[in-house]
Amino acid sequence: MNTNELITERRNQEWRETLRKSRSAKERSAIERVKMPELDPSYRITSLTEEVNTGLTEEQALLEATRCLDCAKPTCMEGCPVGIHIPSFVKEIERGRFAEAATILRETSSLPAVCGRVCPQERQCESKCIYHSMKKEPVAIGYLERFAADWERVNGTMKVPELQPRNGKKVAVVGSGPAGLSFAGDMAKLGYEVVVFEALHEIGGVLKYGIPEYRLPNEVVDAEIELLHRMGVSFETNTIVGATLSYDDIHDMGFSGLFVGSGAGLPNFMGIKGENLVGVMSSNEYLTRVNLMNAGAEDSETPVFRGRSVAVIGGGNTAMDSVRTAKRLGAERAMIVYRRSEEEMPARIEEIAHAKEEGVEFLTLHNPVEYLSNERGRVRSMLLQKMELGEPDASGRRKPVAIEGAIEEVPVDVVIVSIGVSPNPLVPNAFKGLNVSSKGTIVVNENNATDLPDVYAGGDIVRGGATVILAMGDGRKAASSMHEYLSRLS
Repeated sequence: MNTNELITERRNQEWRETLRKSRSAKERSAIERVKMPELDPSYRITSLTEEVNTGLTEEQALLEATRCLDCAKPTCMEGCPVGIHIPSFVKEIERGRFAEAATILRETSSLPAVCGRVCPQERQCESKCIYHSMKKEPVAIGYLERFAADWERVNGTMKVPELQPRNGKKVAVVGSGPAGLSFAGDMAKLGYEVVVFEALHEIGGVLKYGIPEYRLPNEVVDAEIELLHRMGVSFETNTIVGATLSYDDIHDMGFSGLFVGSGAGLPNFMGIKGENLVGVMSSNEYLTRVNLMNAGAEDSETPVFRGRSVAVIGGGNTAMDSVRTAKRLGAERAMIVYRRSEEEMPARIEEIAHAKEEGVEFLTLHNPVEYLSNERGRVRSMLLQKMELGEPDASGRRKPVAIEGAIEEVPVDVVIVSIGVSPNPLVPNAFKGLNVSSKGTIVVNENNATDLPDVYAGGDIVRGGATVILAMGDGRKAASSMHEYLSRLS
């Protein structure tokens, strides 16, 4: 049964029809969208680990689910990269069957509790909600996804999804980030023996080292990984494919296929004077040290310099994570320096709002041109070029243009550069025969297949930097494609 047939069958169920008729569309649309409960800003900036958004209550979830009109053609699904059956799980919540809602989520998503927290639903599923045509706020799909997945975890009802019998074939996965975990989950469902190779000592990739716990708690990620364990997925840490293991080694170990989801962990810098000063670092280094190496603790053996005046260069989610982390580490002044206006910022609206609530300053239409040092070689200030917006560039955003002579010096003792990342070069360099772009990304076709017939790839190693949910979508597509390829070889 294909996706459309399944949606139709579920929608035509007797209970669903009765539920639809229990309230008119007018009554449902009159309900105001729920507001996510969150910790007070003055309190939350004291903790690196306590989650800011506290989740919906059962009463809030039931009411929000009631807003869904259960459209005959659910356009919300068009915006979901992993194809979650959105109205079906929402309607299960409306009738109070929370475990069933979580089961539906897991049919297509290996990480629903993660996606419910960090996915940009406002640009994806919620952006397609029919309520927009009615000039109303969309159904809070992300909040409801988080609620169902959290309810399942807290109440101990997480269960292994239906698995096909083992088919005797092994597949390997490079990287345990969202692309790799999504691929692993789907291949395990299809009956494959799956082994995930992770270069670091912790499973989870960017979900662990890149996203702070106050936004995505480790216990949430660990619970999703534990379910993959129960599905038969194996994990090997401290193993670097491309160095510890070669392409030939993978084959010698009996693997029939390989999925590369090694991410984009190489930070970009601006190439301006003073970037090599002590106190200037990438967001990758900063967040990895704090999130994965406990560098923010008072008794850390490898502490990160906290800084009283911290500037983060960039306007994406990683920049927001970095500046909000700096605030939690005691920065008296924490600044976002961004060369465009706030309207052009790629970060989620919620993340920008949370940063402002926590006292972060926004120096928009400013661009660093040099960092100045003290007598010990540590950064002491930055020279900022004031900008104005010109004509739109290739991305559709108005291009920032320097205002001649408008430069100001701002004191700073820590600078965190968050202007994007480049792909991890290990696998592209080590696997002969891969087609690699000028930017270092692995080139794949529409099925996420590479030029090597048994190697597929997805996530940031292909996209060069994207969202968790897009990486998961790549993993799902690659799993389906590899399964089709390996089945033809049988």
